[in-house]
Amino acid sequence: MTWNVEFYQKENGEIPVFDFLNSLSPKMRAKTYSEIKLLEQFGINLREPYVSPIKGKKYKGLYELRTKFASDITRIFYFLYKNDTFVLLHGFIKKSEKTPTGEIEIAKNRMDEYKT
Repeated sequence: MTWNVEFYQKENGEIPVFDFLNSLSPKMRAKTYSEIKLLEQFGINLREPYVSPIKGKKYKGLYELRTKFASDITRIFYFLYKNDTFVLLHGFIKKSEKTPTGEIEIAKNRMDEYKT
């Protein structure tokens, strides 16, 4: 099966995950793009440590793509749309042990908007 990856786009034309990727250092950007390629290649069969579902009934269907390079950690939230397409919603640099709820909420709101 072929898996597709799309970038969520705001009404004003901004593409948040693309902008996020461009803000990363070149090495971290390359590592993160390689993780996106893994998602494209393996799809729903890609497991930890690369991906993890977001816990909580409220966030059902929302996942995070996890990238670590040296001491830097990034997360990109995404969801599966129409059986073969992953939509990348929101990315951030993780600085604490627990993923901030505000970051998850941004992704959830974008997912809900995309589905409508």
